[in-house]
Amino acid sequence: MIDALTAATRSLFRGRIFGLVLWPLLGSMLLWGVLIYLFWGWMLTTLDTVTALTPVRDFLVEYGIGWIVGSAALIILLILMPTLVVLTAVFITAVIAMPILINRVAEQDYPELWREKGGSFLGGLWNSCAALLAYLALWLLLLPLWLILPVAAFLPILLNAYLNTVMFRYDALAEHATADEYREVKRRAGPQLFGLGVVAAILQLIPLVNLVSPVYSGLSFIHLGLTELQKLRQERQSDSLLLDEPQWRSHGKNYQG
Repeated sequence: MIDALTAATRSLFRGRIFGLVLWPLLGSMLLWGVLIYLFWGWMLTTLDTVTALTPVRDFLVEYGIGWIVGSAALIILLILMPTLVVLTAVFITAVIAMPILINRVAEQDYPELWREKGGSFLGGLWNSCAALLAYLALWLLLLPLWLILPVAAFLPILLNAYLNTVMFRYDALAEHATADEYREVKRRAGPQLFGLGVVAAILQLIPLVNLVSPVYSGLSFIHLGLTELQKLRQERQSDSLLLDEPQWRSHGKNYQG
C-alpha cells in the first residue's frame, strides 16, 4: 500500500497528469453551484410547505421568526455541501478521469502489462452508480449513529472509504484484467485496497489537500491494482512453467537421443 501511495505521488506531478488534478473537484463545485442557483427557491418553498403541515409553522409565524425556515435550509445546505461536492468529485474521477489516468500510467509504468479489457465504460458507470446508491443507503441506515460522538467521528471516514474502494478498484483494473483476474486481485489485495480507501477518505477531509485527493486516490488504486495484477500473472506463468517442465525435459531427452 505504501508503494502504491509513493508511486501515485510520483505520477501526480507528471505534467500530463497534473493538468487533470483540479478539474474533478472544480467541476463538482460548479455543478452544485448551478443546481443551488436553479433550485434554491424550490428548496425554500418545499421546506416551507412541509413545515406548514406541522404546528411548527404556526409557532414560528406567531412569534415573528418565520425567517428561521430559510436559515435552517441554509444551515442544512452548508452541512451537506462539502460531502456532496466530494462525492460528486469522486464520481467524476471514477467515471471520466480514471480511463485517462490508466492510459497514462500504464504507458509509463506498466508498458508490458497486457490489456485484457475485462471491464468497460458502461460497467464502470454501473459500478459507480451502484456504489453511490449503496453509500447513500448506508448513510441513511446508520443515521442514528451520528448522534453518538465517538462513532460520528469515524463514521464518515469508514463510509467514504467504502465508496472510494468500490468505485476505484473496478476502474483501476477494468482495462487490463479479465473478470477472473479482477476477482482474484480483489480477494488477495482486499485489505490493501480498503486501506487506500481509508487514506483517500482522510485526505478528502483536509482543506486544500482535498483539491487533489480524487485524482491522487485514483492514481494510488491504479498503481496497487496493476502491481497486484502483474504479480498474479507472473505467479501463474511460473506455475504453468513448473507444470510443463517434466514434459519439456522428456521432449529434450528424446530430441537429444
